Amino acid sequence: MSKGKQDRAEKARRIVEQQRAADRRRQITLWTSVTVVLVLAIAGFIGYATMSGQDKGKLVTPSVAVDEGTAFAVGSGPVTVDVYEDFMCPVCQHFQQQSGATLSRLAASNKITLRYHPVAILDRFSSGTEYSTRAAGAAAAAAEGGKFTEFYDVLFANQPEENSEGLSNAKIIELAKSVGLTSDKFADAVDAGTYKPWATKVTETFSARGYNSTPTIVVNGTKVTGPDETLPTDELLTQTIDKAAG
Repeated sequence: MSKGKQDRAEKARRIVEQQRAADRRRQITLWTSVTVVLVLAIAGFIGYATMSGQDKGKLVTPSVAVDEGTAFAVGSGPVTVDVYEDFMCPVCQHFQQQSGATLSRLAASNKITLRYHPVAILDRFSSGTEYSTRAAGAAAAAAEGGKFTEFYDVLFANQPEENSEGLSNAKIIELAKSVGLTSDKFADAVDAGTYKPWATKVTETFSARGYNSTPTIVVNGTKVTGPDETLPTDELLTQTIDKAAG
């Protein structure tokens, strides 16, 4: 073979080897990219699932809850009175002081079915501690312990000021003991936030029903307010209930 032919053959051999090496590099790069994409996708899915679990938590609905699992009922009268309140709301506290005894009396005599809906729309006023949600969740735990109304009363009697951190879990548990909620089950539910997702569900249902402020009082499906959307007086509330009863 002449020298010229040898040079051409050697050049062709080098080109073939270079092409083969390039093909191997492309394959390695391709599989590396695929592996990286799969790893990132799996990591992203795990991260999303983890964050979703942290954000939402497991929904635990109290066994004693009524009205699609959003309320706690007292009495079994023919007129249904729904009261939506936030434990951080000062107007709700005022309503409880004004009309709480009247509603309790009507429920005790089975003239009304009184349904309490603890909502959480004022978390922004508790310096990041989500007091409204924590208090509503604690109320659910109290209902499971058979002491909802007693706990409801003691929370409003010790209502923290807006724009404060609200009551700590330890303080909530301490107040609960004063009304007979002394079990570890209650304390564990408060500390673990067992019913916080439930409080969120109640609040979402409240909003879906077209309500946006607390307290909201509804008698047989009709919202009751004073003039210019003010808080209804005890007299107006009683008249509305009597009219609904026929």
